[in-house]
Amino acid sequence: MLKEALRILLHTHTPPGNSSTYVQLLQTCIIKNALSQGKNVHSFIAHRRFTVASCATIQNKLICMYVMCGSLVDARKVFDHIEKPGNILWNTIIAAYRRYGFPREAVTLFHQMQRTGLQPDQFTFASILPACAKMGALEQGMDIHQSITERGFLSDVVVGNALLDMYAKCGSVDKAHELFDRMSQRDAISWNAMIVGYTQNGLVEKALETFKQMQLAGVKPDSTTFASILPACSKMGALEQGMDIHQSITEGGFFSHVSVGSALVDMYAKCGSIDKAYELFDRMLQRNVVSWTAMILGYAQHGFIEKALETFKQMQLAVVKPNATTFASILPACAKMGALEQGMEIHQSITEGGFLSDVAVANALVHMYAKCGSIDKARELFDKMPQRNVVSWNAMIAGYAQNGFCKDALNIFELMKHSGTFPDIVSFACVLFACSHAGLVNQGCAYFNHMRSPNYITPTVDHHVCMIDLLARAGYLEDTLKFIIKMPVKPVVVVWLCFLSACRQHMNIGLGVFTAMLLLDFDPKNAATYVLLSNIYAEANRWGEVQIVRRLMKDRGIKKTPGCSWIEGHEMVHAFCVGDRSHPQTEEIHAKLEELAWEMKAAGYFPDSRHSLNDVEEEEKELLLCHHSEKLAIAFGLLNTTPGTTIRVVKNLRVCAECHTATKFISKIVGREIVVRDANRFHHFKQGQCSCRDYW
Repeated sequence: MLKEALRILLHTHTPPGNSSTYVQLLQTCIIKNALSQGKNVHSFIAHRRFTVASCATIQNKLICMYVMCGSLVDARKVFDHIEKPGNILWNTIIAAYRRYGFPREAVTLFHQMQRTGLQPDQFTFASILPACAKMGALEQGMDIHQSITERGFLSDVVVGNALLDMYAKCGSVDKAHELFDRMSQRDAISWNAMIVGYTQNGLVEKALETFKQMQLAGVKPDSTTFASILPACSKMGALEQGMDIHQSITEGGFFSHVSVGSALVDMYAKCGSIDKAYELFDRMLQRNVVSWTAMILGYAQHGFIEKALETFKQMQLAVVKPNATTFASILPACAKMGALEQGMEIHQSITEGGFLSDVAVANALVHMYAKCGSIDKARELFDKMPQRNVVSWNAMIAGYAQNGFCKDALNIFELMKHSGTFPDIVSFACVLFACSHAGLVNQGCAYFNHMRSPNYITPTVDHHVCMIDLLARAGYLEDTLKFIIKMPVKPVVVVWLCFLSACRQHMNIGLGVFTAMLLLDFDPKNAATYVLLSNIYAEANRWGEVQIVRRLMKDRGIKKTPGCSWIEGHEMVHAFCVGDRSHPQTEEIHAKLEELAWEMKAAGYFPDSRHSLNDVEEEEKELLLCHHSEKLAIAFGLLNTTPGTTIRVVKNLRVCAECHTATKFISKIVGREIVVRDANRFHHFKQGQCSCRDYW
């Protein structure tokens, strides 16, 4: 019909002089998103120089057509050729720039309009205030507020709502609340603006209170209300309140709104009810990027890493384009699993999508590469970042520290200070971690004392744990105990566990048993205490005490966490547990381990059976050690990757001393770099040496 109407128009000898014909044609182009046909109508009007061409209605409709059909450039060309645009045309072009994400240009146009002598009306103010909100331009917003008051538009509910939104999004929630209280007329949008403002500024209890007041005032919540209040429940972990709101959503028929459904999925996921989140996600008839991202983030935050990666792949198959939040959510899952190949594929998608300039995405990429042991790639990305924040610097400091490049970590910390970025509590925790894993006791103490200097940072429990680890790991056990006693904060379980681990490392049985008894009083259900105490007795060949500890564990129903390792291969992550024979390649894997055992012995290696911690014959101890999870993963890697490539393994527990020695031998025999990430740090094995220099 549109093409036919255009054909008749273009071939008519007596073009219509009534502007309504052209307005209707342009409106049809808008509805059908027909940019090329719209250009034809524009061309027809321009070339015939009709009197209607100067009609403000047609000029406005032309600008609207170009804006709605996605050509802001053409809309601006039309506007710039109008000799004296009136309020309607100025309002249209200002709103267009704000809509397309150019708030600064919208504000510039607003000032240009005033310089022409035109006075803004309520529609101008309603368009320009969201631009100020987007920019966080509070001062400009306040100036506009004054103009609104002077021109008597404050009673207009649309203008009032735009002011509320501006103050809330610029962080001036008190000013927004003051304005809200003075409003003579409020609608659902007014209440929604306050709810969103409180939620976005972290005042989630205020948001929930305002939601209740809205209902008491007899104002019915709409889809925007529900999509705004559910994030407040998410931030508070208020599952029961979220469930009550869910019931209201169901009763009101709002679940079919994709924004509400997405907010519900996010609420259940962040409140720990991941099964309910998936149930709702599965029922959604329509899903958008927010829905998928909520599900991915939910899985990632609650430890279902494989599910998070699987959901991301399903999202791509559904042809839903990820946004910056999606990428910032999925990359930590890759980091957690050590899934470097998948992380690199996501990096490519980020580059293609133009998200690399987003600081949160870039930070997540740096973190992912560092946590996957690719520290050079992490540094390369870090150096190219056009913008950095404290999270960027912390990711790099932590990356160097965990990968065993502690001096580099300290150098980055010093660069951070000279860059003008103020170190936070995480920065100092990363630096102290670096010092503890390099045995830099004096430097660690100096950083700790510097942090405690007046008006700087008050050390948290985490910082004290780092100091305890620093001193105890270096063998200063008595000094460590004095440090614990003098701590200004009450020692928590992790403090004593850290000290107990050092007692085991330095074979101080007396202090170890004393600490274990304290821990059993504090937290009798913590398996780590029993395991460490059992290991202390086992390494001292006190097998009677070992049996007592193990019997106590059995009687109390406490189970030791089994050693597990993960390795990426064939576009998936393979998991191995200690003694595992469930893998499809298990025969090949064990055959490879036997082959390596012969080659290692020929190279001078003999298993240190003390580390098996089992009261069995020596030959059986050696067999148990050969079946540790990281060795199974390494064997799998050797079988399934190209010779010369790096093998990367992630382990849930600390690498034992025997496996550490064995992996050094394997790296030299096969001529490969082997990167093992254990519960504490990275070990880069290369040519028979480890990056930790046997200090871990």
